[in-house]
Amino acid sequence: MNENYRNYYAYRILEIIPGFLVWTTFIVAIVLSFLAPIWGIYFIIAFDLCWVLRLSYMWIHLIISWKKYRRAIKIDWQKKLKEECTTWNDYYHIIFLPTAGEPQEIIDTTLSKLTQVKYDTKKFIVVLAGEGRFTEHFQPIADHVIKKYESYFHKIIITLHPDNIEGDVVGKGSNLYHAGHEVKKYIDANNYNYEKLIVSTFDIDTITHPQYFSYLTYLFLTHPDPYHASFQPMAFYHNNVWESDIITRVVANSTTFWLLTELSRPSRLFTFSSHSMSWQALVDIGFWQNNIVTEDSRIFLQCLIHYDGNYKVEPMLIPVSMNTVYVGHFWRSVKNQYKQMRRWAYGVEHFPYMVWHFRNNKKIPLAVKLRYTWNQTEGVYSWATAPVLITLMGWLPLKIAERQSLTTVATQNAPFIMENLMRLGLFSVITIALMGVIILPPMPLHLKSKFLAKYFRYILMLLQWFIIPFSMILFGSVPAIDAQTRLMLGKYMGFWVTEKKLKKVDQ
Repeated sequence: MNENYRNYYAYRILEIIPGFLVWTTFIVAIVLSFLAPIWGIYFIIAFDLCWVLRLSYMWIHLIISWKKYRRAIKIDWQKKLKEECTTWNDYYHIIFLPTAGEPQEIIDTTLSKLTQVKYDTKKFIVVLAGEGRFTEHFQPIADHVIKKYESYFHKIIITLHPDNIEGDVVGKGSNLYHAGHEVKKYIDANNYNYEKLIVSTFDIDTITHPQYFSYLTYLFLTHPDPYHASFQPMAFYHNNVWESDIITRVVANSTTFWLLTELSRPSRLFTFSSHSMSWQALVDIGFWQNNIVTEDSRIFLQCLIHYDGNYKVEPMLIPVSMNTVYVGHFWRSVKNQYKQMRRWAYGVEHFPYMVWHFRNNKKIPLAVKLRYTWNQTEGVYSWATAPVLITLMGWLPLKIAERQSLTTVATQNAPFIMENLMRLGLFSVITIALMGVIILPPMPLHLKSKFLAKYFRYILMLLQWFIIPFSMILFGSVPAIDAQTRLMLGKYMGFWVTEKKLKKVDQ
């Protein structure tokens, strides 16, 4: 067997491992429940206890991030930047906005909000990256953008990613890969200093906090090593949250609070969705990968490996806001929500990439390799298994023990133990529900025209969290199992573009 075949099969084994662990866990849990239900009860109780302890740990970090966020948004970062960083005006921001057939109104809203930030927009190089397969739709929008917004920014660059390029996976990563190389031509032709360029990559519906760029520039200029760091903001799905249905709101807010807990633990952070970094680092790694689905988090691993472990993700406690997947039709939105979560869960493709390159790079410290390998493995495993084991399989060994008339201290006390553990877990859910209401944007005028309707909607925003067990399974475990099983079987996913719909605008 030649070297290429050996490498192929070795990499395939790594792709199989995450899905294999998940399915092995389910099979063992079911078999143990039937063959040794008492041991199955012990296993479920131990698993529930570990999960509640983890929830408590995450709750603590959620509160820490929440307090930091509340402090951060009260600071005048533009003033602080000007007072403490005299060279800030020497830096330019390159802002990548990849698009794939979204309505002109979505793009207009994003760019309009970008012109209103508390920063000198003449320091912005905006890159609108279109797809060749949508040329007829994209070209009039590009012409409109140039005409309407060119005077606001230092430069607007329009790129068009050609269709059917060999080696490309159609999607955001390949679009950004092409756009990055096109922008490099402009940067080099105009002799920009790479070290004075800061890159932000946003989804096309991303609305930045007014102080985002002031805060980002301040962090960049005060960071001890900004060329070996990415900057990860909070992600709120608020653009259309009031119009969204209960399921898309709960899933979107769950994502927001998951990221909040991660932001207080920088050693675990990967880049996610919208984020920022140095142009120098982006050029050093050869831009985004053009043959994967989850390029937003892969970009961090590319940097970590390229710089031999000397790369970090720094938390930004100021948010960007995006759309939920709600498109005006409940069942279509539910279907879109599942697809979005499956695409995010396909981040499991980082596991084989990480382990493969960690093995081949001897310069990365062992502690760094072990930390990221464990975090990634445990993360995707828990994502797929925990809700199913806790909610569905938790009572299986107990019921079987009862049918087999196995009366022990464990079988008698197990229901009370599980109920008490679930009550402890419920405390975290209640906290998240309250925070979810507090961070809501102002209710649109057309929704609060009636006094009772207004307060009913706020109450609904609290009560919606009672569906969290349901959403954790259908929009947590199931898409994660789906994604990991596809990778395990070699049924590789393509990129699915999230459908966008405008919210209703008050007149």
